[in-house]
Amino acid sequence: MLELPRADEEKSDRQFVTALARGLEVLRAFRPEDGPLGNQELAERSGLPKPTVVRLTHTLTMLGYLEYVPRFAKYRIGLGVLALGHECIGGAALRHVAQPHMQELADYAGTAVALGGRDRLSMIYLDVYRGAHTSAFSLAPGARIPIYKSAMGTAYLWALPAKEREFLMSAIRQRTDEEWPAIKRQLDTGFKSLDRAGFCIAEGTYDRAINGAGAVLVLQGSNEIYAFSCSGAAFHLTAARLKDDIGPRLAALTNIVGTELNRQTRRF
Repeated sequence: MLELPRADEEKSDRQFVTALARGLEVLRAFRPEDGPLGNQELAERSGLPKPTVVRLTHTLTMLGYLEYVPRFAKYRIGLGVLALGHECIGGAALRHVAQPHMQELADYAGTAVALGGRDRLSMIYLDVYRGAHTSAFSLAPGARIPIYKSAMGTAYLWALPAKEREFLMSAIRQRTDEEWPAIKRQLDTGFKSLDRAGFCIAEGTYDRAINGAGAVLVLQGSNEIYAFSCSGAAFHLTAARLKDDIGPRLAALTNIVGTELNRQTRRF
């Protein structure tokens, strides 16, 4: 799902718990760069009525998923959410296996190498390793970037089953409106590069000063999809360097990580 269902859709699915969905939508409204948020801000971001948000923030605070900050009369994410996040990615074998290879590439390229997964129409950075020239790259773990504005997102879309990719492409078209033709050309170019070479390139799609390469890993057995990127200042990561050097190294990194994960899985 990309958004909360309409009332008629809720009624057609008797297993769907609306109150739970709305509570999670309030938690989704928080972003890594945020300070505490008030009920009005949360209502605007979530699209829920403020009286509903007031009840939800009270409940989430009682459960430890939010913390109330009396000084500002606002809320911030609580340790309960951190615990859930840790269970999701903290002990993942993928991050453990990928870490030395990501740092090695970051040191070689002098830029940032990131691992991410999808949430709705965004890619979320799970890990970021940095080289010597990363002052232009400010994104950290937990940051979100539109899936259609990064090499990482392009690689993720490419790896999806056809029907799921078509669904997301349709949602992107609706979201981007007049920008869609240019975005579609950019994605098609990236898909062709991934078909041919195992990586794609994005030049200034998220930030004009940033270029990057993306590659993707589909975990055997679970079909979970994760994407890698190597990004940095455009003058440092030129299109030629990405095509001839960094892109192939990033594609090789995904293959190595996948092979090591499969080897570990067969041991157990």
